[in-house]
Amino acid sequence: MAKRRFNVPWRQPETEAGPITLDSRRLYILPTRIGLVFALLVFGLLVTSANYGISLGYLFTFLLGGIGVAGLFHSQRNLLGLTLRPLAAVPVYAGEAARFRLRIEKPGARPRGGLVLNHAEASSPQLDLISAGSGELVLELAQARRGFHKPGRLILASTWPLGLFRCWSVFALDWGVLVYPRPAAQPLPFPATTGEGRALSWRRPGEDEFSALREYRPGDSPRHIAWKSVARGQAPLTKQFTGSGGSESWLDWADCPETDTEGRLSRLTRWALDGERAGLVWGLTLPGFRLPPGRGERHLQQALAALARHG
Repeated sequence: MAKRRFNVPWRQPETEAGPITLDSRRLYILPTRIGLVFALLVFGLLVTSANYGISLGYLFTFLLGGIGVAGLFHSQRNLLGLTLRPLAAVPVYAGEAARFRLRIEKPGARPRGGLVLNHAEASSPQLDLISAGSGELVLELAQARRGFHKPGRLILASTWPLGLFRCWSVFALDWGVLVYPRPAAQPLPFPATTGEGRALSWRRPGEDEFSALREYRPGDSPRHIAWKSVARGQAPLTKQFTGSGGSESWLDWADCPETDTEGRLSRLTRWALDGERAGLVWGLTLPGFRLPPGRGERHLQQALAALARHG
């Protein structure tokens, strides 16, 4: 018979895909500082009542004790049955704060209050689910380095309803955020490079004059394909244009003035953002990676993701 594994609160929990539904085995509860003071007060009242035979003291002792016991069970019920559903985190740039959104869904109409998502570095604002069946806890964590980062160990906690007990659950979700390199602060002109497949300058699409045909390459714009040759059964060809420069340009690792890895990635990020704002057609070349020329938000996100994961 397989043994059940319990999630000990001080150990690193196993990563789970989610969603997670909290049952009694995932919950821990201990008195708060106020709860300890309350317990000492009840104990002192009990001792005084016993020493002096005060009947009214016994009444208040058992009344306050009953309130404390009721608060213990309600504190656990506040988290029991909640479903935790991680939502996709929007990519950010290094140096910014990523927003991790955790959707909380409660069964039934019973209100759930005082929910807080805790991390070693920060805590979310408090969430009260009074009438709505679900809500979101938002945890903001600063991201100093590029790459894909997971928040790791998280704690959902609450001291509701009386503040005498703290009930919490520890978990780690397969959940993360993609952090792009920080764009270079100092703008530089776009690279004017030469070589096979690399344009002499940056240009907006549609500003050039037709020059020649070349073999089609994956990623070429459909507007530049010579469809007449395709209709005649020939291999697809791509139109080339001339003017003050070609209609495509490349952001190349070797063209960066910086010499360190992070500096080059920051420079390429800045060029990619500036090129997209200007409506240019551009490609990206990194060691071991090549993104064909293109434009648009999707093309930009592909480039930024490659820069974030480089190395």
